[in-house]
Amino acid sequence: MPSRQAYLASSLIFLTYLMPWCAVAWSEMEPAMLLEKMEQAYDKVKDYQANVEVRTSKSDGSFDTEKFLYTFKKPEMIRLDFESPHSGMILVYPDRNRKVVVRPWPFFPFFKLHLDPGDPILVSHSGQHIDQTDLGLLIRNIGHSLTDLSRGPPEVTEKDGTVEIQVLAENHFRKGILTIYRFSIDEERLLPVKVEESDSADRLERTMIFRNLRTNIGIPESSFRLAGD
Repeated sequence: MPSRQAYLASSLIFLTYLMPWCAVAWSEMEPAMLLEKMEQAYDKVKDYQANVEVRTSKSDGSFDTEKFLYTFKKPEMIRLDFESPHSGMILVYPDRNRKVVVRPWPFFPFFKLHLDPGDPILVSHSGQHIDQTDLGLLIRNIGHSLTDLSRGPPEVTEKDGTVEIQVLAENHFRKGILTIYRFSIDEERLLPVKVEESDSADRLERTMIFRNLRTNIGIPESSFRLAGD
């Protein structure tokens, strides 16, 4: 049986190896390691829901705001239930032909449109398609912003339970356009909860906030089928 001294010695060796990892703050961690931890966290996610708010700047300095419930199930089932400005509108992707099902009005449930993800009606101001909206793709794009699309060193800080990453990079959806990205990562879940996009002069262009993020809640596949489909 090991002696008390041997037990204490082995415990001290273990703590010696452990302490450097515990002492490293998120803001001091290499971006590549932080990105790896985000990818590992997302690998464990099977489905999720979030209340999403998207604010997009207008030429007069004001902002357009969209609010919707975003529902996702791996590998690529997506549903948006709009709160504003088109209350009651539902978008589901993909249908059997890999199109987006759009139900514009809740009081006319059997009227639906089947549109390509790249249809101008559906593409956001930033050029983003509905099939480019899940957190997995966002995490991959954060990786690109820190590596091959980066145009400057990142700044990593901690604030109110989030890790804040700021970097100048080529825009995720508009080739050749430089964007200052500010990514907010929840420290506990290690998943993105907010993205701010500003132009190269640091004028805010778009903000996306993921509120009340809920993961692995057992969303059924039937949630991604509308009546009549």
